[in-house]
Amino acid sequence: MENEGIETYIHNVNQIQPVVSSGVRLRIKESDLPRALKITESSVWLSESIVGENLPKVKSKSNKILIPVDFSSYSLKACGLGFNLAKLENLEVVLLHVYFTPIYASSLPYGDVFNYQMGDEESVKTIIKKVHADLNLLSDKIKEKISSGEFPDVKFSCILREGIPEEEILRYAKEQRPPIIIMGTRGKNQKDIDLIGSVTAEVIERSRTTVLAIPENTRFKQFNEIKRIAFLTNFDQRDLIAFESFFSAWKSFHFSVSLIHFAESKDTWDEIKLAGIKEYFHKQYPNLEIHYDVVTNENILKGLDKYIKENEIDIITLTSYKRNIFARLFNPGIARKMIFHSDTPLLVININD
Repeated sequence: MENEGIETYIHNVNQIQPVVSSGVRLRIKESDLPRALKITESSVWLSESIVGENLPKVKSKSNKILIPVDFSSYSLKACGLGFNLAKLENLEVVLLHVYFTPIYASSLPYGDVFNYQMGDEESVKTIIKKVHADLNLLSDKIKEKISSGEFPDVKFSCILREGIPEEEILRYAKEQRPPIIIMGTRGKNQKDIDLIGSVTAEVIERSRTTVLAIPENTRFKQFNEIKRIAFLTNFDQRDLIAFESFFSAWKSFHFSVSLIHFAESKDTWDEIKLAGIKEYFHKQYPNLEIHYDVVTNENILKGLDKYIKENEIDIITLTSYKRNIFARLFNPGIARKMIFHSDTPLLVININD
């Protein structure tokens, strides 16, 4: 921690017999807590002392917002907000479309490569020709919106990749490290059966980058219209890191924040914890308007939906926790469920980024 500029003090836990040390307590300044938590939550620092390897060189974040597109209306909605954010933050935009061809010759068994039919090759060429035309059409449409003033004048580029959409989006994000990924969703109209195969849901759960999911029926068109944000917390210390990361990235905007905790029944300790978190962040950000609420409802989604309507919440924010594939399949996370049951944008912060 001292290498990162955090002043530390080591105290002996055994105060009765100080000579016999049963452990130590590391003390830091309250203002350094978010940075310290980020260091302790990272496994990179630990791996060096165990394996003896040097810390891996991490590429700095790019200045390009990543917007995956599929040429749908909700995809265009995401473009509008992405361009608006890019203008406000002096960033560029990358539009990424991933197309899937049914046959990969390189993945076929050696003997089957020679059985590859000419018709299949023509089919692939047709697919490639179509996605090129669709991407050019989208690019022209965006240029028209820029000319008319509907979109701000922001530098943008278009990229085509072949493969499985979520895998290629994640691969690009890992390679280029965009500051944020903005994706469009259909919102409430989406069927529950789509929950497992949603590209946006997969990217949210597996990405190491902050993701903003924009439903098609989102009511605001510019980030300056955002007035109220709900930050969901389960009192995990990683939420403090996410909160700090959130305000570092969004400090130029003016809005109020509601700290929300969901519980099946009322518990006084929940309110005490929320009040403590509010007090801590009020010291860190004295100009920020912070509220807190405990929402009691057996059904989290219904309780959240009611709270959003009653308090006119513009964006829901929560922290992404790493989970294994079986947990994701058999117990979908709250973020994944919310994509399909809300028309409110969802900002998912990944503290591992």
